Amino acid sequence: MMEEREPIRVEFPLRGEWLSPTTPGKKIPSHGTNRLGTRYAYDFIQVDWKRMGRPAYRVRLPHYLLFGAPLKEYYCWGQDVYAPCDGIIVRAEDGYEERARTNFLSDLVNAYKNAHYFDPEKDDVQLVAGNYIIMECGENVYAALVHLQKGSISVAPGQEIKKGDLIGRVGHSGNSFAPHLHFQLMDSSDITTANGLPCAFERYEVFQDGEWKTVCNGIPTDKDRIRFGFQSL
Repeated sequence: MMEEREPIRVEFPLRGEWLSPTTPGKKIPSHGTNRLGTRYAYDFIQVDWKRMGRPAYRVRLPHYLLFGAPLKEYYCWGQDVYAPCDGIIVRAEDGYEERARTNFLSDLVNAYKNAHYFDPEKDDVQLVAGNYIIMECGENVYAALVHLQKGSISVAPGQEIKKGDLIGRVGHSGNSFAPHLHFQLMDSSDITTANGLPCAFERYEVFQDGEWKTVCNGIPTDKDRIRFGFQSL
């Protein structure tokens, strides 16, 4: 059995209200595998908390199931992504095309194919990561921010950045079922061989019993309505 280490604390990489449907606060490994450094990875989306099912898109469910939804109809697509720590950019891969709209069946097939048949020895990592940033946050600690919007990455390898600097935007590139930010910490800058590292967020708020409550060094669950930066959706 793998020994769990103390979570590494970083700043929440987004602003406004978010939900983490895939989180180590629910299960470990959070994505059902230890491959590609994903053992403790998070996915973040924005949803309409007032609509049944908390959809991440503005269109109605029948329309989504039949026709999909254009990326602009997703609440989180294009939202700013910020550096979670002081550090140095190691990789910044942009230019990977995003599919113009989501489609439930084809995205499901694509996700299954990449999850089961991706070969890191011969396949381009952008097939799964899309547009992504890897930054060094400390000794043998690297943050990966994945599936970013094409053309949004505003940093370059070797660049020193500060916690909270704007570095990109939420997108739908690579192995993405719908627009979201995939975030993880790893022990290597090579996603294909890295081990995931546990991660907690220094500070955020969670909506409980009708009010916002501050959480320090927390790990959100898949039920938590969280926010950072005090900007409501």
